[in-house]
Amino acid sequence: MGDDGIRCSGCGRPFDPAERVALISGKVMGDECTDCYYWCERCGVYTVRLYRDVFCGEETWTDSKPISKEEGDRRLALIRRCPEPWRERCQCDAHREYFGGWLD
Repeated sequence: MGDDGIRCSGCGRPFDPAERVALISGKVMGDECTDCYYWCERCGVYTVRLYRDVFCGEETWTDSKPISKEEGDRRLALIRRCPEPWRERCQCDAHREYFGGWLD
C-alpha cells in the first residue's frame, strides 16, 4: 500500500506520505479495505485514498472527492475510538460503525 502520487482532491496539491492524519482497515467480504485520510490546510478539506486488496485480484485504489472539515472530523473521531484502527480483523464498535456492519 503506497501513498505515492496522492493529491488534494480540492486544490490538487501533492501530499507527502507523512501528511496522512488517520487510517482504518477492515475485512469486508474477504477483501481488505483501508481508508487513509489526508488534511489540506490550504483549502480546508480532507481527501481519502481508499485501498481495496481484493481476495482474488490486484490491489486497487481510488481517491475521494473533497470531504468537508466537519464530515472529516466526524470520521476521524470515530476512527480514533479504536486503539488499533489498522487491524483489519478488529470488531470493535468503531470499526463496525465505520464500515456500516459489513465486516467479516
